[in-house]
Amino acid sequence: MAEAGEKETRSYEESTDESESPVKINQISLDESGEHMGVCSEDGKVQVFGLYSAEEFHETFDCPIKIVAVHPQFVRSHFKQFVTGGKKLLLYERGWMNRWKPSVLHEGEGNIRNIKWRGHLIAWANNMGVKILDMISKQRITNVPRDDISLRPDMYPCSLCWKDNLTLIIGWGNSVKICSVKERHASEMRDLPNRYVEIVFQFDTEFYVSGLAPLCDQLVILSYVKEISEKTEVECCARPRLDIVQPLPESCEEISSDALTVRGFQENECRDYHLEYSEGESLFYIISPRDVVVAKERDQDDHIDWLLEKKKYEEALMAAEISQKTIKKHKILDIGLAYINHLMEKGEYDLAARKCQKILGKNTELWEFEVYKFKEIGQLKAISRYLPRRDPVLKPLIYEMVLHEFLESDYEGFATLIKEWPGDLYNNTIIVQAVVDHLKKDPQNRTLLRTLAELYTYDQRYGRALEIYLTLRHKDVFQLIHKHNLFSSIRDKIVLLMDFDSEKAVDMLLDNEDKISIDRVVEELENRPELQHVYLHKLFKRDHHKGQRYHEKQISLYAEYDRPNLLPFLRDSTHCPLEKALEICQQRNFVEETVYLLSRMGNSRSALKMIMEELQDVDKAIEFAKEQDDGELWEDLILYSIDKPPFITGLLNNIGTHVDPILLIHRIKEGMEIPNLRDSLVKILQDYNLQILLREGCKKILVADSLSLLKKMHRTQMKGVLVDEENICESCLSPILPSDASKAFSVVVFHCRHMFHRECLPVSNTVSSVQFCNICSAKHRGPGSAVLEMKK
Repeated sequence: MAEAGEKETRSYEESTDESESPVKINQISLDESGEHMGVCSEDGKVQVFGLYSAEEFHETFDCPIKIVAVHPQFVRSHFKQFVTGGKKLLLYERGWMNRWKPSVLHEGEGNIRNIKWRGHLIAWANNMGVKILDMISKQRITNVPRDDISLRPDMYPCSLCWKDNLTLIIGWGNSVKICSVKERHASEMRDLPNRYVEIVFQFDTEFYVSGLAPLCDQLVILSYVKEISEKTEVECCARPRLDIVQPLPESCEEISSDALTVRGFQENECRDYHLEYSEGESLFYIISPRDVVVAKERDQDDHIDWLLEKKKYEEALMAAEISQKTIKKHKILDIGLAYINHLMEKGEYDLAARKCQKILGKNTELWEFEVYKFKEIGQLKAISRYLPRRDPVLKPLIYEMVLHEFLESDYEGFATLIKEWPGDLYNNTIIVQAVVDHLKKDPQNRTLLRTLAELYTYDQRYGRALEIYLTLRHKDVFQLIHKHNLFSSIRDKIVLLMDFDSEKAVDMLLDNEDKISIDRVVEELENRPELQHVYLHKLFKRDHHKGQRYHEKQISLYAEYDRPNLLPFLRDSTHCPLEKALEICQQRNFVEETVYLLSRMGNSRSALKMIMEELQDVDKAIEFAKEQDDGELWEDLILYSIDKPPFITGLLNNIGTHVDPILLIHRIKEGMEIPNLRDSLVKILQDYNLQILLREGCKKILVADSLSLLKKMHRTQMKGVLVDEENICESCLSPILPSDASKAFSVVVFHCRHMFHRECLPVSNTVSSVQFCNICSAKHRGPGSAVLEMKK
C-alpha cells in the first residue's frame, strides 16, 4: 500500500452535466465487466442500465432505497438479475418478453444496509446480523449475528466484502470475521442446506471498522478513530486510518498503518467513510463526505521513492538491487551516486569511499569523476584505500595525485600505499623524483628511504635499492638479494652484510659459493678478523676440507676470538700445521691445547709433565695415561706422584685396572700420611675381586658355548648326505655316480658338500688318515674332513 503521505487526493464535486441528479445517490453497483451499472437514490428510485447499450430498467419505491447490487455476470443474458435493499431484500429477474419480475428474498429484520453479490452467493446485513443466500438452491445458508448490539447499526454500519467466491469478510463495530462457505457432506444434509459457513478467523481491532478489502492473504481495513483531546480532554474524531493486517486465528498482526488527511475529518462519523476496491487494478478508494483518496498497492519503485524521500539511501540501494529486474523508474547506479553524495554531504567520507567500490564497479569514468570530487574537498586520503588496482585500472595521473597528497602530509601512509599498490599503476620515475626531493629536506628519514628502496626495486634498479637497505639495516635485504640474484652487487658489501646480521650473511655466502668464492669473502673480511673468524668457523663446521688453506690462519683466529672451539678445531682438522699451532698455544699458555698438540706430535711424556706441573690435575693425568696406554707414562706418573699424597690417592683409586697397584704401594714411603688410604685400598681389593669374578664368569660362558657348538657340529656331521646323478666330481667334473650301477666305485664326500672320486683325490703325505677338502683348504675356509666314503 502507499507509504504515509503517499496518497493521491482529489475533491469530489457533483457534476453539472446532463446526468446531474437532483437527489442524493445512495449506492452505485457495477457488474464484473464494468458494462452495466445499478443506481439507487434517496427518492426511492432504482435504475439499472447499460453504459454502452440502450438497455435500461426503472422502478420507484415509496421509501428511500439505500442499497442495490447487480448480478456479477449481468452482461450475460441469463443472468439479468439485481437485488435492492430497504425494508425488504427484493430480487428482480428479467423474464419472458423482457419483463422484470420481483420476488422477496428476506424481510422483517429491519433495514438492509449492505449487500455484496459474488458468484451464486448473496450476502447482506440488516439490524440483526449478516445472512448469506445460495442463489442456486434459493436457500439461506447462514446467519452471523452482530457482536455489539449496543452500537446503532445506522451509525456503525456493517462492512462486507468477498475475498473470493467462497470467502466472506465481515467488519462490524470493532470486530472482524472471515467466513468460509463449505459444502456439506451428503450424510449430514437431511433437511439442511447443502452448504454451510465456518468462521475461520475472528479478531477485534482497536478502532471501528468503516470498510474492508482483501490484499492477497492480508486485509486492508479503513478505521474510524476517536481520541481524547490533550487540550480539552474530551473525546473527538481523529484522522481515519488505513491499516494492513495479517489475520491470525484469534488475533491479527499489523503490517502497516497510515493516518489519512481528509477535509472535515473532525466532524465525520463512522458511517461517513467507505472503502471500495478495484480488484483488477489493485486500487483502493477511500470515500469521505468531502474527499476521495485513491491508494494503490505499492510497487518497488514507489517504495524506493519513499526511501529516497526519507534519505534512507542504503535501504533504497538494497531494495533496488533485490528488485533490479522489476523496477522501472530507478537505476541502481543513480541511487548509488545519490547515496555517495549524501554521505559526503554528511561528512562520512570513509563510508562514502567504501561504497564507491560497490557502486562504481568497473566504470573508470565514474571512478575518476568521484576521485576529483574527493580532491576538491581535500579527502583524497579517504578514497585511497578503495581505489581499484586491477580490472579496472584508472589513469596513472589519479594514483600519482593520491600519492602526492600522502607525500605532502603522511609519510607512513605514503609508504603503505607504495607497498600495497602494484608498481605499474603510476609513473615510477615521477614518484621516485618526488621522494628524492623530499629526502633533500630530510635525508635521514627512514620511512622515505625505505620507500625509495621499494620504488627502486619496482624499477629494477636493485643496486641502489640494496645500498639503501644496507644503510637502513633492513631485514628484507637478504630476501632482495636472493629474489633478484644480486650476488654480483654485494661482492664489495660483504662487511656491511656481516655487520647487519652475520648469521644470515654467512649462511647466504656459504649457500652461494659458486657465485661468491670463499677466497673473495676471506679477502673482503681481511680487515675484520672477528667477522673472518665467524665465516671460516661456519665453513669448517660444514666441511672440514673446503677451507683447508685457511686452517693455519684459523688457529690464530680461534685463539683470539673463540678459544672454546680451538681444541675441537685442532682435533677435527687434518690440515693445520701442528708446529705453528703448538707455538701459538705455548705463547698464549693454552695448557689443554698444548697437551693435545704434544701428544699428537708423539711427545706424550712432555704432555703428561705439563698436565702434572701446570694443571696439577691427577684425574686428567690418569685419563691421559689411559688414552695413551703406555707403560712408561704410567711409570713417570707414579714417580711424579710418589711424594704427593693427594696424587697417590688418585692413583690408588684409578690405576687398578691398568697397572698392578703393588708397584705403587711398594714405593710409598713409610710414615707418609695419605688421605683416604683405607678407602683406596678397599677399592683396589674390590676392583681385584670384580676382575676375578668377571674372568670366572667369562670362562664359564666360554666353556658352555664351546660345548654347545661342539654338540651342534657333531649332530650336523652325523647326518647323511644325498648323492645322486646330478652331483659331479669336483676334480674331474664327471658325474659322481657311474652310469653303470653294476660297476664298482668309490666316492669321498666332505662336510662342506664337495664330492670326489676316490681315485681323483691326491695322495696324502701325512701320517694321519684324515683327509681334507682340497677346494676349501685352498680358499682358507678351514679343512672339511671326510664324513662319508661310498664304495661298491
